[in-house]
Amino acid sequence: MKRRKGALRILVSGASVAGPVLAYWLTRHGFSVTVVERAPTLRMTGGHAVDLFRPAMDISEKMGVLPRVEERATGTNRMTVYREGSRRPVRADLSKIFSATSDRHVEIMRDDLSEIYYDAARDDVEYVFGDSITAISPDGEVRFENAAPRRFDLVVGADGLHSNVRRLVFDDESRCNAFIGAHLGVLTLPNVADLDRELLIHVGVGRTAGMYGARHLGDARALFLFRSEHELDYHHRDVPRQKELLRGAFAGMHAHVDRWLDELDRTPAFYFDSITQLRMDTWSQGRVTLVGDAGYCPGPAVGGSTSLAVVGAYVLAGELARAGGDHERAFPAYERVMAEHVRGSRAAALSAAKTLIPMSHLGVWGLAQGARLISALPAGPSRALVRLTTKSARLYNSVTVDDYLPSPSAAGGPGGLAGDPGGGLGME
Repeated sequence: MKRRKGALRILVSGASVAGPVLAYWLTRHGFSVTVVERAPTLRMTGGHAVDLFRPAMDISEKMGVLPRVEERATGTNRMTVYREGSRRPVRADLSKIFSATSDRHVEIMRDDLSEIYYDAARDDVEYVFGDSITAISPDGEVRFENAAPRRFDLVVGADGLHSNVRRLVFDDESRCNAFIGAHLGVLTLPNVADLDRELLIHVGVGRTAGMYGARHLGDARALFLFRSEHELDYHHRDVPRQKELLRGAFAGMHAHVDRWLDELDRTPAFYFDSITQLRMDTWSQGRVTLVGDAGYCPGPAVGGSTSLAVVGAYVLAGELARAGGDHERAFPAYERVMAEHVRGSRAAALSAAKTLIPMSHLGVWGLAQGARLISALPAGPSRALVRLTTKSARLYNSVTVDDYLPSPSAAGGPGGLAGDPGGGLGME
């Protein structure tokens, strides 16, 4: 990697999705970027499928990685829904539902997406794996667990819902966590149902479990969502306790689900967390700002957080370039641009959680019958029905952001100016 003489030095914490996207665009605007990641290598933890909607797809296209994104898409296009207590499943056409929701959409495994974004700019970015930040001073000196202290002009936390940067910089961060009444579990398991581009889902009152296989994977993923009145008592590193809670929440649901749970003791990858929104008044303090889930997670698995993170990274880099690297102008501008998107994503996540984890038998019946009705209708009426009944569809098809164009001199400059706004990007 070639260092850019005189370029503004920016440290990004986190190498999942928002971090690599931000690093790509910052380098294109002429900044010098270092990314620090706690994991010893790029995280490949099994992960689950995430959605990229139109603006994130447009940004990926501008990065030159859209062909790889589309190549690694899961291709899931069918859904079989079992209502708890009912013997007859409902089958639905997912491709029709996706097309009704958004005119440009891809479902992709999170690990695949992270690798694609990392590859896009790794030759231009300094990546430091196996380390993390321990302190950030107001003048930009950063201390690490392993490396010697270094000075940066700006620091960005792109390190997820449990952000280390947010913990270090923002006081009493617990006040910004809003539990929205549900928990999430994901495990990797053999494709015992031999699923090919299909989602198998079981829905009951207060709990939903699903399994899907991606066409290019040799295994499958099982996803569990369940409601609880209060956030459950467990430590985020106590995996046996998390698995115990998951088993208890889904005991006796169906023989399929029992088989998935049997894999808990053998799974190579497991994830468990509460579905929590971050509601902060500001994502910036001094030389530090946050991007993606670290600053405004709308809720894992229900809020479109991956697309929001991609858009947020793109906007942050663009506003820094537009302000000539002046964070006192760029950070407030970034927050103004993203504020409406974030508020909308929070509302959409609350609505999605109610739909995906029904609170009554009527809700369970409505989810199954709604999926069947949408897939049975012609494209036009089905698209209208989805848009009328989901807040997320209305949000995703109505919001735009500027087209930040790097100036011709940005590659060799000190992180200078962005071009004039272009036609804009739709927000999904």
